[in-house]
Amino acid sequence: MRICSLLPAATEIAYALGLGKHVVGVTHECDYPQEARARPIVVRSALDPEGMTSAQIDRAVSRARRSLYRIDFDAFRMISPDLILTQELCDVCAVDRTEVVEACTLLAREPTIISLGAVSLGSVLADIERVGKATGTDIRARELTWKLRDRIERVSRRAAGSRSKPRVACLEWLEPLYYGGHWIPEMIELAGGKVGFGRVGEPSARLEWDALVDFAPEILLLMPCGFDAERTKRELHLLTTRAGWSELPAVKAGRVFAVDARSYFSRPGPRLADGLELMAQLIHPEFFPEPVVASAAFKIG
Repeated sequence: MRICSLLPAATEIAYALGLGKHVVGVTHECDYPQEARARPIVVRSALDPEGMTSAQIDRAVSRARRSLYRIDFDAFRMISPDLILTQELCDVCAVDRTEVVEACTLLAREPTIISLGAVSLGSVLADIERVGKATGTDIRARELTWKLRDRIERVSRRAAGSRSKPRVACLEWLEPLYYGGHWIPEMIELAGGKVGFGRVGEPSARLEWDALVDFAPEILLLMPCGFDAERTKRELHLLTTRAGWSELPAVKAGRVFAVDARSYFSRPGPRLADGLELMAQLIHPEFFPEPVVASAAFKIG
């Protein structure tokens, strides 16, 4: 079996199922686990986000008429996969399916294509089991989803013991402002917070600054899609220079956190369970006294 993963979450799922030795191609963003970085890269982005501001990235994505990800057709033909893991949920996150189909015509044998489309924690678990079924790792997939579901339920049970549900806002982009969608509202609820923006399963959307001020979040989590906490810290001026920033309850209470979205919140894979536990520690430290993983979150101010 020769697996080509066209998105980081799928790569993480494959390795979690013990399929690492079968992964023959990945994207330039597939950085976890460490072994994945040594696999041939068959997809790259037309953007260099490290050298761009959030506003520049947003403008480039908005102006693009097609996905900003490109398949290296020569590399793709060389690895000759028989199973491709991709997704159709977000053109910003992965190569366009049309280009995937076009690339497959270069191969001697038509590969199987599995498109993942998780929009909630439950559908992430379902995607893991789909990959397990397609790769003959059904038992391992069921064991993994059982463990992940148990961790999710443990967070929910512990958070339910709190009498308070602080108002929580999760910002998925800072210029322009976007709130986190899909599984993020679900994570907030499970971790014992009150959701201000978005519904489970619905995509992220633009957020007006005045709406955020009116919501008066007691906890503010900064999680720009694809950024780690260090990169997010470099973007803080986009918020701190806004009128009313210092009056937000979260700012006054010192409960603004930059988190590692790339590892724990942006990718619909197994590490969302880690993200949920991290979120619970930040929302209800009295019920989740475990120390926050180093570099996973930074307190702002």
